Amino acid sequence: MGGDCALNLGVKTLNPLPLACWLLKSEPETYAWEDLCREKVGTWDGVRNHQAKLNLKAMKKGDLALFYHSVTQKAVVGLMELVSSSFPDPTAGPDDPWVAVKVRPLQALQRPVTLQEMKNDPALAGLPLLTHTRLSVVPLSKAHFDTILARAQWPAP
Repeated sequence: MGGDCALNLGVKTLNPLPLACWLLKSEPETYAWEDLCREKVGTWDGVRNHQAKLNLKAMKKGDLALFYHSVTQKAVVGLMELVSSSFPDPTAGPDDPWVAVKVRPLQALQRPVTLQEMKNDPALAGLPLLTHTRLSVVPLSKAHFDTILARAQWPAP
């Protein structure tokens, strides 16, 4: 699912193997980057889409994910590490198929990378965030992941 990821920001992870990369969307009014930072380890739960569920199930401890504020801000704001593989979603009923994962913040991006910037960047053509707009958990290729991280270091357009 997610492509192999190389970390270009000098953040160290505990996983020496090739990592998968992901983008996870949350409405900042419901669960913001600042909430995750305050919690130190957060549970990514409440996902009720079957494709997103399959993406959560494909995640492994040590994978990397970008935190995207949806609806109001529409921007990638932070970098996270998966600290667990999927497990039954504690917010779901006992017979429901939904899963959750645990994540921890690694660092806020130097500046948010907006949806409009990503739409305008030819290097991000085919980015699942742009092609599967209603999906809240999407895999990222290494190229897309690295491009978004690089954009966060550029001056705002």
